[in-house]
Amino acid sequence: MTPKIKITIVEDVPEIALLLEETIRSDHQYEFVSHYKNAEDALTFIPGSEIDILIADIGLPGMDGVTLVARIKELMPELLCMMYTVFDHDQHLFRALKSGANGYLLKDEKPEKIISAIKEIKSGGAPMSPSIARKVTEYFFQPKRVSYQILKILTSRENEILQLLAQGFLYKEIADQLGITVGTVKQHIHRMYQKMHVQNRTEAINRLNIS
Repeated sequence: MTPKIKITIVEDVPEIALLLEETIRSDHQYEFVSHYKNAEDALTFIPGSEIDILIADIGLPGMDGVTLVARIKELMPELLCMMYTVFDHDQHLFRALKSGANGYLLKDEKPEKIISAIKEIKSGGAPMSPSIARKVTEYFFQPKRVSYQILKILTSRENEILQLLAQGFLYKEIADQLGITVGTVKQHIHRMYQKMHVQNRTEAINRLNIS
């Protein structure tokens, strides 16, 4: 007999938690293991347990679901994690994917979509709601549009610094040119990298097609 796929959920809204539990129990291939109302409890009790898939909300009380996934992936790298959330903003989406989330489903999806997403994630796929998949596609395959979106979220000072970085200026040279301290330059760059979801100058420049 094929072993059942074991699933745990982290959700603070009782009605949604119940819907997920009932959906999981409706398919004989799956086994509902446990439900946690917050990330802190989940992080305490899940490591070491025998589960295959974690379904987690993002907007949890206390620690959010993205941070939970990032931390639990460090302890259980093979655990498959799917976000189940109302948040469709880019900042939440890309934070979640970067943290190690294997799928991203919005809460307006019907139960049958949840079932198909569980099957997909277990078979090696990355299930996403259509609107979320579109955002990911645009991010990777429409760089000009993405660049414009990023430029809009940067402040005028951050845009100035980005242009100078692209021209090869060092932090001190940027500081001298803009009449600010090196520390202030570093603060701007740190915030800019967070907004752009990059880690260094090269990634930032590549994201914007700046040569």
